[in-house]
Amino acid sequence: MASPRLETYCCPNRDAATQLVMNFEPEVFCGVCIGSASVSLLLTILQLLPKKGQSPRKMPKASSSSTILLLISICDILGGLGMIFRSSIWLGFPGFIANISVVNRTDVWPSAFCVGSAMWIQLLYSAGFWWLFCYAVDSYLVVRRSAGLSTIVLYHMMTWGLAVMLCVEGIALLYYPSLSSCENGLVHAIPHYITTYAPLLLVLLVNPILFRRTLSAVASLLKGRQGIYTENERRLGTEIQIRFFKIMLVFIICWSSNIINESLLFYLEMQPDINEMPLKNIRSAALITWIVMGVLNPMQGFLFTLAFYGWTGWRVDLKWRKREITWESMSSSTVGENAYPSPVNYQSNLHDSKKISTTDSQQTDEAISMLSEGNTSGDDRLTRSSPIYQGW
Repeated sequence: MASPRLETYCCPNRDAATQLVMNFEPEVFCGVCIGSASVSLLLTILQLLPKKGQSPRKMPKASSSSTILLLISICDILGGLGMIFRSSIWLGFPGFIANISVVNRTDVWPSAFCVGSAMWIQLLYSAGFWWLFCYAVDSYLVVRRSAGLSTIVLYHMMTWGLAVMLCVEGIALLYYPSLSSCENGLVHAIPHYITTYAPLLLVLLVNPILFRRTLSAVASLLKGRQGIYTENERRLGTEIQIRFFKIMLVFIICWSSNIINESLLFYLEMQPDINEMPLKNIRSAALITWIVMGVLNPMQGFLFTLAFYGWTGWRVDLKWRKREITWESMSSSTVGENAYPSPVNYQSNLHDSKKISTTDSQQTDEAISMLSEGNTSGDDRLTRSSPIYQGW
C-alpha cells in the first residue's frame, strides 16, 4: 500500500509510531499486500484487454478523457507491481531487510531498496491522483468546449511534473542531513506527509465540485439541443452522474483508511509514550486500519476499471485486427458539398447556416459521448436512443 510510513521506516532512528505499524505481523501484512495487489493487477489487465464479440467503441475522435482513464489504470498497475516487488523482498530476504535498522552500516543496498521501492510506490499513486484530478478538469472543459486532445500534453506536464517535484522534495526534507542520520521529531517529517497527502486531499475535496459543475453544464447542454429536457436526456444525465459517483465512491473506499490511519499515528507521535494503557484502543485502531490499507489500496486499479467501463467479461480476444478506413463520411460530405452546388446566394447562405448548426451538433455529441465513453451496452443503447444521437 501507499503510505509515507514506508519512507519513514528507512530512517534508522524512526519514530515509535512508524515502528509500531511496520513491526506488526510483517509477514502477514506483506502477504496481504501481495495477494491484494496480484488479484487487482490480473483483474485490471483482464478488464483492459479486448473481448470477443465486443465491437470497438466508435468515437467521433480520440478524446483526452479516454487517454486519462487509461493512464490512471497504468499508474495503478505499475504501483501494484511496486507493492508486489517490495513485499516479496520483505518476505524472502528478512536478513537483508534487517540491515535497514542498523545505524552504522556499510552496505548501502538495503537503504537503496527501502527508499527506491517506497518512492516508486508513492510516485505512481501520486501521479494517479493527479491524473484523476485532470480527468475532472477535462470533463468540465470538454462540456464547455474548451478542451481537446492537444490538452493532454499539458496534463502530462502538470501530472508528472508535480508528482516528481513533490515526491523528491518530501524525500529530501525527510532524509536531511543524510539517510543514516535523519533528524528526530515531527518537524522534518511533516513536509513529507504534506507532499504525500496533498494530491489525495485535492481529489477528495475538489473533484466532487468539478463533477457537480460538469453535471450542471451537461444538463444545460442537453436542454439547449432541443429547447426541452426529455426523459432520454434526463436518463443520460443520470448515467453520467452515476459514473462520477462511482469514481468518487471507489476513491473514498480505497483511501479513507489512509487518512484515518495517519491521523491516529500522528496523534500517537505527539504522546510521550505510545505504549501507555490509555492509548491501547488507539494503537489497536491504527493497526487495524494499517491492515485494511494493505487490502484496499492495491484494489483501486480494478475497482476503477469497474467504475470506468463496467464489467467487460472473461472472453479475451487477442487476435490482431486491421483498422478499417471508413470512406462513408468523406464521400457523403463530398457529395453534399460538390455534387449539387447552389445556384443562388440565399441558398448558399442557408447551406452555410445548416453546416454551422451541424458542426455545433457534432461538438455537442462529442462532448457527451466523451463523458459517457466506456459505459456498458445498456448505457450505449440509452445514449443512442436519445435524440442527441439521432443525427439532428
